[in-house]
Amino acid sequence: MNIDSNKLSNRLHYSKRGFITENFLLQNEFAKKLYHDIVKDLPIIDYHCHLSPRNIANDIQFQDCTEAWLVGDHYKWRAMRTLGINEKYITGGATNEEKFLKWAETVPYTLRNPLYHWTHLELKRHFEINDLLSSENAKAVFEKSSEMLRQKSHSTQGILSLMNVEVVCTTDDPTDSLIHHQEAYKNHIALTLLPTFRPDKAYTIHHPEEYLKYLETLSEASGIEILQYQDLIDALNDRIVYFHKHGCRLSDHGLEQLFFFEPGTYDIETLFQKLKSKKELTPEEINYFKFETLWHLCKMYHAQGWVQQFHLGALRNTNQRMLTKLGPDTGFDSIGDFSQAVSLSKFLNLLDSRDQLTKTILYNLNPADNEVMATMIGNFNDGSIKGKIQFGSAWWFLDQKDGMEKQINSLSNLGLLSCFIGMLTDSRSFLSFPRHEYFRRILCNLIGADVANGELPADEKWLGKIASDICYHNAKEYFGF
Repeated sequence: MNIDSNKLSNRLHYSKRGFITENFLLQNEFAKKLYHDIVKDLPIIDYHCHLSPRNIANDIQFQDCTEAWLVGDHYKWRAMRTLGINEKYITGGATNEEKFLKWAETVPYTLRNPLYHWTHLELKRHFEINDLLSSENAKAVFEKSSEMLRQKSHSTQGILSLMNVEVVCTTDDPTDSLIHHQEAYKNHIALTLLPTFRPDKAYTIHHPEEYLKYLETLSEASGIEILQYQDLIDALNDRIVYFHKHGCRLSDHGLEQLFFFEPGTYDIETLFQKLKSKKELTPEEINYFKFETLWHLCKMYHAQGWVQQFHLGALRNTNQRMLTKLGPDTGFDSIGDFSQAVSLSKFLNLLDSRDQLTKTILYNLNPADNEVMATMIGNFNDGSIKGKIQFGSAWWFLDQKDGMEKQINSLSNLGLLSCFIGMLTDSRSFLSFPRHEYFRRILCNLIGADVANGELPADEKWLGKIASDICYHNAKEYFGF
């Protein structure tokens, strides 16, 4: 790819002309007060992320900025591919410095993409780098950031401390030993590191041979030989009890949609034995298997008093050629247009009607479903718990200024924003925590704009309480860590 570097000659000192200033995104005086005086310094509860518990427990040092910032970040990878950068410099065999230089070359062309804001927030907060990143200063930025990452202040635990992170909930398969969470607890690290139960593989049965291999692993972890369907449920319950013992209070599920059937539509044991015989099930049978297994899991979560999370609407692994070449989670997913409302309402109603609906967070990936989710939560908030059913923070492709504003506005119009449990990173990167700052600035600006427009009273004490609840206190109360 050939980019005329002369076009970037005015490059790196926009920060001196007002970019990422202390009032970045804060467009009115009330917003500035809310952010700087009330929410800016609140601790972070990151209740859903994909950070490595091993890296946290062992307090590892990254050797350079590419290792900390680019590895596993499919947001950045998609941007680089779009600009025409060869895969060699993305997931291929180029050196880490070469990969960083190509990312720096990309950054000026990401303007109006959230990557542009995130990149410069992360450079500023972690490395005190105020210049705009481009090919012209890439080498100097790489050297400075990499040198800092090799210091104790920027170990994994150091970064989390720098960002004032109080709780991190990782994403963990039922078969995980949780040894690193245990090590972190025994070593009394400064933050609370907790697991999250993510049992997607327990009901992902499109490929029977792969599924049977997973059952062997689950059987070994639980000590239960899985010969019948009830054995599967017993093994999952065993792991839930194990996770609970080690501090887990959340489950998470990544689904295109939540399916609903009348219980008993299919004989679940017959379906399970078909799987055991390596026979493929019909699409309808596969969906029923997911439904019934999720139903059992949700009942078990309720028994433990957990929070269950449903991430709905991703169309995953759309590019078969690149899936074969690079594997999943490499940047070839998109927003899906799955029907959500009817099945979701019936699934939640099945649990609620039997008093087995635990605290639940619903995330949608399609912005067309914002109002669906914002009204759905009101159907099952029953007065037993503040904000029992939550419309989760803008997620993945919606995790940007416009997406956050639309999610907040939908929730405000159709529910109670004051009960919202706020932001999470959903990230694999230790440098992603300024996204909480991004959210907090956007939230304060929206509230401040309403004050400026005369749509809310200029009551700093009350609106400050609402903002701080959303940014921290609601989550702390809701999860009860």
